[in-house]
Amino acid sequence: MIHRFVGIPELTDVPPVAVVVDVMRAFTVAAWAFSRGTEKIVLAPSDSEALALKEKEPGWIALKDGAPAEGFDIVNSPGLIRSFDLTGRTVVQKTTAGTVGALAVASSPLVLCASFVVAGATARFLKAQASGPVTFVVTGDAGRADEDLACAAYIGRRLGGGGDGVAAAPYLHRARASRAAAGLADGVRRGYRGVHPDDVDLCLDLDRFSFAMVARREESLMVLRPVAVPDGVPRTAAPAR
Repeated sequence: MIHRFVGIPELTDVPPVAVVVDVMRAFTVAAWAFSRGTEKIVLAPSDSEALALKEKEPGWIALKDGAPAEGFDIVNSPGLIRSFDLTGRTVVQKTTAGTVGALAVASSPLVLCASFVVAGATARFLKAQASGPVTFVVTGDAGRADEDLACAAYIGRRLGGGGDGVAAAPYLHRARASRAAAGLADGVRRGYRGVHPDDVDLCLDLDRFSFAMVARREESLMVLRPVAVPDGVPRTAAPAR
């Protein structure tokens, strides 16, 4: 089965199955948010829309890229978000690439958001729920980000018959050597407030979580929710807690 790997600018159709990949850091952060108890993540098209949703819905939490900013509760860092208790909360997420990619395929019948921490669960979900080729939306660097390409290729190989036997080391090495990883490391050295020293390692923590992340339209919003995939049989009604 031949899968397709495209950047956001190359999306000219509505793919039947789309996997939106953002390793560093949107969909690693999303997975960590779910692990910390988040009920759902609303993917916002802009910072202003994220803040408007937070104002409209008391108790919602706003998250963005970059350094801490007024009105936003969390920055887009797995190392920082892992200390939050988000039990039962709704997070509104806006990032430079990941959320943009998910919203670009909002009309697709099946949309998953992925990173290395949920790669295995994503592959198992697709094997059980999808038929035909998958469009991998590589969000970083207009589709050229090595960490996202590596993760997409790894999931694709697992779908292509390799299963759990696919060696992950070359893909993780490519991601660790990426420009994004170097940028995060440089941010730590400079004392940048939007990054944590553990961020790169956490983004490359393969299969840390046993859930996939499915995005669907819910009324006017694009909402991301976890779907538990513990043994290759997705239970779509079961939250990943």
